[in-house]
Amino acid sequence: MLLHLFGASTPTGESFTQQLLLTPSTCRLYSYSRSRASFHRADLAEPASFQPYGEPGASSLWISFAPIWLFATFLERLALDHPDRLHGLLGVVACSSSSVITKRYAYNRRDRELVSRLMAAEDQLLATCQHLALPCRILRPTLVYGRVGSYADRNLSFILQLMRHLPFIPVPSHTGVRQPIHASQLAAVALYLVRQFIINPWSLTDPTFIALGGDSELSYTSMLRLLQQALPYNDPARRCYVLPIPNRLFHTVASPLLLYSPKTFEALLRMGVDLSGFTQSHQLLSRQPQPFPVEPFF
Repeated sequence: MLLHLFGASTPTGESFTQQLLLTPSTCRLYSYSRSRASFHRADLAEPASFQPYGEPGASSLWISFAPIWLFATFLERLALDHPDRLHGLLGVVACSSSSVITKRYAYNRRDRELVSRLMAAEDQLLATCQHLALPCRILRPTLVYGRVGSYADRNLSFILQLMRHLPFIPVPSHTGVRQPIHASQLAAVALYLVRQFIINPWSLTDPTFIALGGDSELSYTSMLRLLQQALPYNDPARRCYVLPIPNRLFHTVASPLLLYSPKTFEALLRMGVDLSGFTQSHQLLSRQPQPFPVEPFF
């Protein structure tokens, strides 16, 4: 079985590669990236230039951690214009985002556009797979974090950078619940799906979407404090004081952002909303839960 990995230069793509290499496998991996010289080149914006590596027509699965709107269009154009390059393709695993669920009713334009883009890309990918009679699994992870090799996330890593430069960080006294998932956990689920397919190919009628989170559900405030406690003693982020203030006061102080950055203001509002209840990664993997934070994360 050949595995063609797109988005190989993301933290999740790097972790997928590491985990595959660390365990016995009959699969051969080909990794693609637009920017990294260490991978095979694949520009998802130019499907006409793409030629899959490996034996032509060999049985294969495609896994993508690239932006789903790029990957969906890429696969559609190959199916329409170069179907010979898809000979042997048996199934697809693609990564989307839980934002398609959690931001569906956002009132700022950028988040609404993101949801529309995600939904359109998911529909496009499923339509292409249906046209090709291929089973497809779409992962919808929430709050992906962590560092793998030289690649780091842009979620919790950004918060840590703020905490390293600020004496305190205000948060609402009542914050919502989060379920952050480490890039290695997301990669492990994708690899699990690949192995399940090899043992028993997925049915076209099985659930397509998997809303996925980490193994811990915790408040936003607890998440920040656990991050601090897991840092080295001399890390300046440990000295940043997490300051709970009444929710009404917090929203009042943040309200000027509504004029200058509605997206940021809505992100602050979401700190008080529960964004959890997703399938925990350990439930799919049949392993012990991993407490937050999973290392390495900075």
